[in-house]
Amino acid sequence: MPTDLLEIRDLQMQRGGKPVLHIPALKIPQGQVTAILGPNGSGKSTLLLSVARLLRPSSGEILFNGQAAHHESDTSFRRRIGLVMQAPLLLDASVFDNVITGLRFRGTPHSEMTRRADAWLAKLGIAHLRKRRATTLSGGEAQRVSLARAFVLEPELLLLDEPFSGLDAPTRARLLGDLRILLAETRTTTLFVTHDMTEAQQLAAQVAILLEGRLRQVGEARQVFNHPADPQVAELLGRAT
Repeated sequence: MPTDLLEIRDLQMQRGGKPVLHIPALKIPQGQVTAILGPNGSGKSTLLLSVARLLRPSSGEILFNGQAAHHESDTSFRRRIGLVMQAPLLLDASVFDNVITGLRFRGTPHSEMTRRADAWLAKLGIAHLRKRRATTLSGGEAQRVSLARAFVLEPELLLLDEPFSGLDAPTRARLLGDLRILLAETRTTTLFVTHDMTEAQQLAAQVAILLEGRLRQVGEARQVFNHPADPQVAELLGRAT
């Protein structure tokens, strides 16, 4: 059984005094992909940004390797994670310079930056774009650069916020397949937000269902898809209870 890299306890978020997210308990196993699955507006991205410490929860606790995450600074904690958003946020610079951005901030020696960046450019099939300006890339190419920029940091935890939603179907399918292979090879612990059941089925070992800001079901992916906890979860998954 894998150990848990991340544990969330009674996490609550409010906006304007109204509750928008409640996660009583959620464990993210080491070396696995956990999909946070739910419709738009269900609180998925709010949860992800809370884990990344870009949003402050109203109450609750997040443990990282068994230690309360708030005991270390935001900067120190964020050095342990990689974050890929729905829209690639790339600099107006070369693909290579974009990929090494985080390594440069960390003071990584240039030879090491080059070795790691070139390795991930090759793994993601974009080595030929190394010198290309990021502003000239297609959507799929830009998202591959975003993934390379995250993977090159060798993060303890990778956070993915709907990284395929802006792509056309063939591009999405190719990137999804490549990412599945890379996550299996690296065994990178991943929290993956999506509203797409097919994406969750292809990538995730564990699935957590969010509806209206509340955690409704969590478990091994096959178990969740085959045995929805209630009629609302079944409707989301297109299954009979």
